[in-house]
Amino acid sequence: MGCSTGNIVFSTDQQDSGALEDRIGQALRGQLGIGGGTIVRTRTELSALIDSDPFDGRGHSRETYLTATLFTQLPQFSIKELPTLVGVDLVGYHLTAWCAVAVTDSTSVTGSELMMWLERNFGKDITTRTWLTVHRIMAKLPPE
Repeated sequence: MGCSTGNIVFSTDQQDSGALEDRIGQALRGQLGIGGGTIVRTRTELSALIDSDPFDGRGHSRETYLTATLFTQLPQFSIKELPTLVGVDLVGYHLTAWCAVAVTDSTSVTGSELMMWLERNFGKDITTRTWLTVHRIMAKLPPE
């Protein structure tokens, strides 16, 4: 059975993202039988990520994918300690949004190779979104 991921935009007065992740994950398992992790990011966290322009103005295209890989916990190692993958430039961590940002040359590495490499190095409690998707999610969030 395959697994599909998605994005859900919602409002809440709850301030503890970790507690929300647990509560949503339990509900998905208990009420819908959907396993896997849940990662929550606030408007403030996503806004800080976008505003930081981690890609220095580089554009997303068919040949160059800009991605953000979100974690449930910050890695305890430096980006420099990771083995390299040809075609992937791991730009760095964004500490406010708890993610790593990367530029991928899709002419030299496939999406599945990238995902396997990310899971091998960061574990399975991650989710990766294109930079375009991060911007689309932000556009759907209500103004503060």
